[in-house]
Amino acid sequence: MRPQIVLFGDSITEQSFRLGGWGAALADNYTRKADILNRGYGGYNTRWALFLLHHLFPLDAPTPPDAVTIFFGANDAALLGRTSERQHVPLEEYKENLRKMIQHFKKCSPSVLVLLITPPPIDEAGRFEYARSQYGDKAMQLPERTNEVAGEYAKQCVELAKELGLPSINLWSKMQETEGWQKKFLRDGVHLTPEGNAIVHQEVVKVLNETSLSATNMPSDAPHHSKIDGQNPEKAFQLQCPAI
Repeated sequence: MRPQIVLFGDSITEQSFRLGGWGAALADNYTRKADILNRGYGGYNTRWALFLLHHLFPLDAPTPPDAVTIFFGANDAALLGRTSERQHVPLEEYKENLRKMIQHFKKCSPSVLVLLITPPPIDEAGRFEYARSQYGDKAMQLPERTNEVAGEYAKQCVELAKELGLPSINLWSKMQETEGWQKKFLRDGVHLTPEGNAIVHQEVVKVLNETSLSATNMPSDAPHHSKIDGQNPEKAFQLQCPAI
């Protein structure tokens, strides 16, 4: 069986297989080497995602994932008393929900690589512009997310990774290192542009390259066509696919 790398998260993960998405780029990196599985659920926070764990990742699964990215927080950080308060999860609960996810994946497979990704920064002006373009005069009057609060959730995510000795990507900080990040990386104030997706892809690959799951060093699951002898094709398959 080929290794499995699961992408678990909210809409930023769900949309990652679209044209220019970070998940699609990752799948391209691992063509013929590993399966990239998209398990993204738009609108979900960590509280709701916990209900999916046993459904999506049963403890007795014959082929547990080899690596998992956990990419939540953009919805958890929605503000109370605003239009998206239904998605709000308190900061400490968010951190503990991430911990529960990690514990579950480690029960599935003690050797699984878990990579935590923080929520991205929030372009508050971009959120207003998007709301007005969608809802006109009925658009929100107060921000339902702020960059400052998103940063608090990002901090908890990074702190948990350090506590548990896990790799993490501080996307909130990384994107803000670039001038004009608001429009360069975010298309509606929270979801990613192609350039924003490229940042996530670059950072995920950087982490994976430090492990045994580096695509560069991984063998293909079948011989390259140039290695197949037209007169004696089985020889190439016997060398690389001995079970055939």
